[in-house]
Amino acid sequence: MATQLKKAEGTPSERFTAMVSKEFAGMAGTTAQITAFQKRLIQNYFIAVDIALKTAEVNRLKKAEKYRDKVPVAWENVNMTQLAVNVVSSARMALDPVLPNHINMVPYKNNSTGKYDIGFIIGYRGKEVFAKKFGYQPPDDIIVELVFENDIFEPIKKDKDNPTETYIFQVKRPFERGVMLGGFYYHVFDKTPSKNKIVPFSKAEIDKRKPKYASTEFWGGEKDIWKDGHKTGDTEMVEGWYFEMAKKTLLRAGWGDVTIDSQKIDDDFIRLSQQEAEHQLALQEANDPDIKANKEANKEAIDVDFEDLANDDNVDENKNQDQASAENETGKVKPQKKETQPKQESDIKDNNPEPEEQQQPPAGRMF
Repeated sequence: MATQLKKAEGTPSERFTAMVSKEFAGMAGTTAQITAFQKRLIQNYFIAVDIALKTAEVNRLKKAEKYRDKVPVAWENVNMTQLAVNVVSSARMALDPVLPNHINMVPYKNNSTGKYDIGFIIGYRGKEVFAKKFGYQPPDDIIVELVFENDIFEPIKKDKDNPTETYIFQVKRPFERGVMLGGFYYHVFDKTPSKNKIVPFSKAEIDKRKPKYASTEFWGGEKDIWKDGHKTGDTEMVEGWYFEMAKKTLLRAGWGDVTIDSQKIDDDFIRLSQQEAEHQLALQEANDPDIKANKEANKEAIDVDFEDLANDDNVDENKNQDQASAENETGKVKPQKKETQPKQESDIKDNNPEPEEQQQPPAGRMF
């Protein structure tokens, strides 16, 4: 009987595909057929969510029993209806969890239902998709650079004698660039260069956009040492990937500086924007004792490194490695001992831990 019931319910993959397909049909019309591309996206989302659930369950089991949530982070405890709606919105936005820095999945415990909702965290490349699809006159490209003390950098602002805003930037000593001073982003308009815009940031302005609960494994700094679910009272220094995080913070700022065209906003944009707001709230609840004590929100974030997901290219790399077999669990970046000086930017590969993520959006922006 149990075997027959299991067959009737189907595997998580089958139930997931069926619910998302039904949601697609409901939004597009009962006669609409799911394309091969949409089917591939559905499978990609299933694998990404499966990896997120297994990783979260590993983190749950690492906790001391008295701090551990009693509900396993597993498919049978997921709010499948809400998940299907969010997958459809993300897929219609052409956000693919296989592509680096597009979108990541984070499970949230919903105390009102006793199940887990899946939060969709938009990466900085996802922000680019948003800006190009919903922005009012978005740039064709954004150039981002960090500036060090041995570099030559001079912004050239637009004025009566200079119709195009531009800059001079030269790296004179690529392997001895010195101390980082700041950075900039540059909006590029190929056909109308008079709209080009440069925005410099000091290092202090970049650091101000560092997430309040940023992971030291990516931003670097001092980290508490835990043992058997408790802090030992000791700390260790973590080198992190500061330069990569700084560059991708500038990328987010650059794409976030694009004005949203209200006439282009649709239900998918609104739904994913709400998802981001819920992510921010859950992150605060998980880290702020006062907010966590307030039960009005009735949501509880499980033990997931939000900033790692939001800011780390390694998350995407680990996802890609695991997608061939969704049975493998993603691991965290191992902490490294902090050196006296951060590595030079030239020592860091482009596909190292990400930026991302998250500074607060500029005032007046929707993301």
